[in-house]
Amino acid sequence: MLYRLSRVIVRGIYRLLFRLEAAGIENIPAEGPVILASNHLSAQDPFTLGAWVPRKVHYMAKAELFRIPVVAPVIRTWGAFPVKRGGVSKEAIRTAITLLQQGNVMGIFPEGHRNETLGQGKRGTVAIALRSGATVVPVAIIGKYRLFRKMYAVYGAPVDLKPYAETGTPEAMEQATELIMSKIREMLDTGVPSS
Repeated sequence: MLYRLSRVIVRGIYRLLFRLEAAGIENIPAEGPVILASNHLSAQDPFTLGAWVPRKVHYMAKAELFRIPVVAPVIRTWGAFPVKRGGVSKEAIRTAITLLQQGNVMGIFPEGHRNETLGQGKRGTVAIALRSGATVVPVAIIGKYRLFRKMYAVYGAPVDLKPYAETGTPEAMEQATELIMSKIREMLDTGVPSS
């Protein structure tokens, strides 16, 4: 209940401040495990990514954020769980896989860090997707978080990872990662959902 209410509030604020609009929401499966794989511009991206999604979206967040009294309850409400400094731990990956196996939605930024231009994706997103059986939906956050400038969250068609799951080789994982990144790149270039 609190998440739904806060999502409506965030949606209203982002619509007002950043004129944020969403496209392609219908590409997100209504049930089952889903990974929303997005570019990463700002610390605000989790709110942008989840504000229009009808299902609760979970995220990995730096453990330090959970020590800040005002921030911790907000990010917990928004489905965040802590990741220790120094990269994504095995424990965080297990938590992500468990959440997905329970039929939840995860928001993941394949680059692993904030970047103004789309960089190289890491294979972790594909590994988590294949181990959990999650559908991967590429997402492009388009805009600059400047007041009253138009922004978009564009949700593309799910990426078919079955051909890569069959071999499971490092090369296949790399190819699957590049496929996801190419879909995000395409949406960033065109501003429309990928098909």
